[in-house]
Amino acid sequence: MNIKTLRKINKIKKILHPKRLKIAEQILIVLFIALLIPMIISGIVINNINQQAMRKQLRTSAVLIANMVSDELDVFFNIATSELEQLSNTLDYIPSGSAKFNYLKQIKTNSKFYEDLKLVNNFNEVEKIKNNISKDRFIMYQETSDRKFLVAIFNKKDLNKHMFKTLKDDARQIYIIDPTGKLIAEHNYTEDLYKKSIELLPKKITNNHAVIYGDKKNQPLVYIHKTNPDVMIIVNTTERITQYTINENRFKLLMAVFASSLSIFIIVALYIYYMYINIRQLFKGIMAVSKGSYERRIRLLKSIFTPYEIVFLASEFNKMASEIHKSYIQLKEQNIKLEQLNEFRSNLIDTVSHELRTPLTSIQGYTSRLLRTDIQIDEETRQKSLRIIKRQSERLKRLIEDLLVIPDIERDRIRVALEPVWISDTVENAITLVKNNEEKEIINTISEDFPLVIADKDRAEQVIVNLIENAIKYSRENTPVTISGEYHAEIATISISNQCNKIPEEKLNTLFEKFIRMDDKTTRTTRGTGLGLFIVKGLVEAMNGTIKISSTDTIGFKVDITLPLFKSVTLKP
Repeated sequence: MNIKTLRKINKIKKILHPKRLKIAEQILIVLFIALLIPMIISGIVINNINQQAMRKQLRTSAVLIANMVSDELDVFFNIATSELEQLSNTLDYIPSGSAKFNYLKQIKTNSKFYEDLKLVNNFNEVEKIKNNISKDRFIMYQETSDRKFLVAIFNKKDLNKHMFKTLKDDARQIYIIDPTGKLIAEHNYTEDLYKKSIELLPKKITNNHAVIYGDKKNQPLVYIHKTNPDVMIIVNTTERITQYTINENRFKLLMAVFASSLSIFIIVALYIYYMYINIRQLFKGIMAVSKGSYERRIRLLKSIFTPYEIVFLASEFNKMASEIHKSYIQLKEQNIKLEQLNEFRSNLIDTVSHELRTPLTSIQGYTSRLLRTDIQIDEETRQKSLRIIKRQSERLKRLIEDLLVIPDIERDRIRVALEPVWISDTVENAITLVKNNEEKEIINTISEDFPLVIADKDRAEQVIVNLIENAIKYSRENTPVTISGEYHAEIATISISNQCNKIPEEKLNTLFEKFIRMDDKTTRTTRGTGLGLFIVKGLVEAMNGTIKISSTDTIGFKVDITLPLFKSVTLKP
């Protein structure tokens, strides 16, 4: 299969399986189909209706103007005819021709209505005057009683002022033509349009009635052929008027449609904008949670365009993410606890297997030795073996007690019987119970009259034994362990110290944890479980006391235990 075939197949696949559109793109397409196309169709329909209405309006207005001009023309000719009749009647009473001439001259001078007044003898002279006057003038005549003719010459400008004074702002072209084809009055005259209007006149003319003619629907021509006076009135609606009237209304209509469409698009665009941003926030939140970022919260861009469903969905998502985050934290904490428990189990197995094996081996060995019958064991050896068995048994007992007290300390369920205790006696008893194989010196500076403290006698003894043994275990050779005490106010402080290398601060802060020892597993030189200080701290705090450890170059290692005094200072009797 060649490359061209593969490209064709890919194109077909794209056509059959188009790309999924985003919400904003889909809304725009729906908006285009559901709004823009109907608006365009409506605009076209309304524009056609408007054009028809404007066409009808132009035709109606053209007929109206033609009738107005016709009425004005009737008024003018009636007035002119009436005045000529009066002048003619007056001339009948004037005897001489010179007197008549002077009378007409006086009338012409006093009246701006006439360009000139003449009295001629016959109709031929009337025709001669008509043919010889200029284009901007026209005549009217009246026969007198003596068979003469009174001729009035009018200026076309005067007629225009009278005829078109109410139409001076109208842009149509209006022509008034006499029977000979002479233009006796006009409004907005242009030669080419005048000729075209004359050419388009129908062959059959209707009298005394407004008739629309012409070959353009949007540019109606109207004529009225009057028989009295015998004139033709033509009203021409020019292309400029048509374009102005129709285009102006079309422009207003299109602007209204455009403004409506623009406002709709702006509102929809704002809606899409807020919708798109908020949906993107939802997507980002979902993607963040899917990648394990449970702290992520959706923050919407809220406005009147934000749907209730989106706000509700974001709120529920944030609640869900919050619950997931809480569960995740709890699970993480449980995992940490499980890891700690697993570490504790490993340390416990390691410690128990190491610490229990030695005393059990000793007990087993010496017990087997005492039970042998094939050898004779003297009394001293027997006593020595029994003492070792007893000492290793006590060691096992203390180890088991330490292991049993750990859960109570961790759960704050350790029980103590608080009572007034003479701490000096407790320290002396503890010294006798201490395992001091190296026979190191123990210096006790606590006086016998040290006041009573509130404590559990057995637990206090267990604490001091543990601390003394710990001090002996890690002290330098040929150095003593010192026990001291002091009291003030309502607090008594018992201090146990030894001489050793200074312990680093970071190591010092971890000594109260489980299975922590001065030496690590690889350099372990002393026996022990690493639970001593953890148990001591738990027992001291259970007796409402405090414990503090410190290490300096001069002292080495020091433990300070504080216990509350019994009421007030009480001396030993």
